[in-house]
Amino acid sequence: MNNEEFSLEIAYFSSPLGSIEIRSERGMITGLYFLDEKKEEIVPEMLREAVRQLKLYFLGVLTIFDLPVYLKGTDFQKSVWGKLMEIPYGSTTSYGEIAAKLGLKNGARAVGLANGSNPVSIIIPCHRVIGHSGKLTGYSGGLWRKQWLLKLEQPEMNRGLFEK
Repeated sequence: MNNEEFSLEIAYFSSPLGSIEIRSERGMITGLYFLDEKKEEIVPEMLREAVRQLKLYFLGVLTIFDLPVYLKGTDFQKSVWGKLMEIPYGSTTSYGEIAAKLGLKNGARAVGLANGSNPVSIIIPCHRVIGHSGKLTGYSGGLWRKQWLLKLEQPEMNRGLFEK
């Protein structure tokens, strides 16, 4: 395989949630990660559109991403990630509801593990999954980021969700 066949691009940009790293291979997004340390903004040509769309999302202007994504994972993980893509902007669902849609009785924990393995957060909206009680549950980027994203998407709907 030559370098043209496998072109890894990495961008770093600043967001309201701190620095974000975006990875792409062969022109498709393969990863989006929150960083705890501040990075200098570097955006290769290949990732300019992804950064542009994310910045519009953070402004509350963009509600649906139109980016090519390539997901590496098991068939089960991909089925869960596919269900995440069906959660509308401004809505939430639970792990149990996703499990039920996949025909899995008592599959909430497995769905939670797959959800936590999502390599393309925000674009594949794993932050829209909450606990069955309606409370926030784990988020690899930190619960404060999950809370921020949910408030961005639907501030009125989430009133009470973040109270102890």
